Amino acid sequence: MAVSIRLRREGAKNRPYYKVVVADRRSPRDGKFIETVGTYDPKKPGHNSTLNIDRVEHWISKGAQPSDTVRSLIKKNKKATATAEPSSGAQRESSQSTQEEPSPPPPPSEPLS
Repeated sequence: MAVSIRLRREGAKNRPYYKVVVADRRSPRDGKFIETVGTYDPKKPGHNSTLNIDRVEHWISKGAQPSDTVRSLIKKNKKATATAEPSSGAQRESSQSTQEEPSPPPPPSEPLS
């Protein structure tokens, strides 16, 4: 069975919304599929897709072929997660360092007369 990772159209007329699915190559575009691995909203500006990269990698290792659009979405999502990981790691280190060092007590407030 030839398996592909492709887009399945959802949404209303003139308002497309896609789910990234793993499906048999012979099934129709909006027909039967094996698994949903993400979403894609082309009308949304900026980062407009979500993918479960682990499941995509799993299916590709099993021989699934991504469509051209899905291949570009995978590339963008891998790039986004790669840039997000170092910054989150830096935030964790800084939050750990602030937790280790106690903050100095606030200066005593003077009573109002």
